[in-house]
Amino acid sequence: MQYLLLIYNSEAGMAAAPREAAIQMSAAYGAYTEAMKKAGVFVGGERLRFTSTATSVRVAGGKTNVIDGPYADTKEQLGGYYMIDVPDMDEAISWAARCPGASTGTMEVRPVWPMAEYMTEYTS
Repeated sequence: MQYLLLIYNSEAGMAAAPREAAIQMSAAYGAYTEAMKKAGVFVGGERLRFTSTATSVRVAGGKTNVIDGPYADTKEQLGGYYMIDVPDMDEAISWAARCPGASTGTMEVRPVWPMAEYMTEYTS
């Protein structure tokens, strides 16, 4: 089963971190990614640019509304993700706990709902 590991952290904290701390964190993420690949659970993942580069889109009454930045105002921002393929939620949680982001922010673990499964459930 596939799970998305969403990495939430404070962008302000990341921006204020000393260069050496950023280099160490980058190395920790590299090692974490390699461990996932070696274990055969890595499907994909990327770091996201800061929320200041985001655009939110909403459609209401047939009108498209485009807003600069994220829609939600939160203390932590979505900074990246990993897609993994593991047998169950317990294993997904185990991988989330090993992520460097878990020690500085919040990891959200969410099962992926395959489109074919979703479509079958709602079109039957």
